[in-house]
Amino acid sequence: MGILAIFGAASAGGVKEGMKAPAFEARDQHEALVRLADFQGKSAVVLYFYPKDDTPGCTAEACSLRDGFAAIQAAGAVILGVSADTAQSHRAFAEKFRLPFSILADPDRRIIESYGVKMPLLGMAKRITVLIDRQGIVRKVITEVRTKDHDQQVLALLKNLS
Repeated sequence: MGILAIFGAASAGGVKEGMKAPAFEARDQHEALVRLADFQGKSAVVLYFYPKDDTPGCTAEACSLRDGFAAIQAAGAVILGVSADTAQSHRAFAEKFRLPFSILADPDRRIIESYGVKMPLLGMAKRITVLIDRQGIVRKVITEVRTKDHDQQVLALLKNLS
């Protein structure tokens, strides 16, 4: 078994393009309850999973999405980050890097597991982004995330959704 398989980086896991996105609800860094259903019929969802707050790759990815936030909103989507960190950790991370979007705390890994993005040995989320349309259908699963320009990667795919 290769090292990528051990850490779960070899496959996308649970969600597949064309399927209904698994429902979820979780608290964000402001303790607000966020549900996937809140966006049904209103906006597409950029649901990005990442391993850990305030680590180099995760920070680069979050800051890229921050920098592209207005353009992603203009394309009709909201951004939701998810990791197994706590809401308190997310609050410090979001404040430190001025992140304007919700980051959902998933310490019990319910969302991470329902989307099939849990690293088997480490228990944290793989770096995967799921694009969900207004009807709640998974339209794209990005497994090859480019952390430094993830906003551009997402925007290009959002334009193809409309």
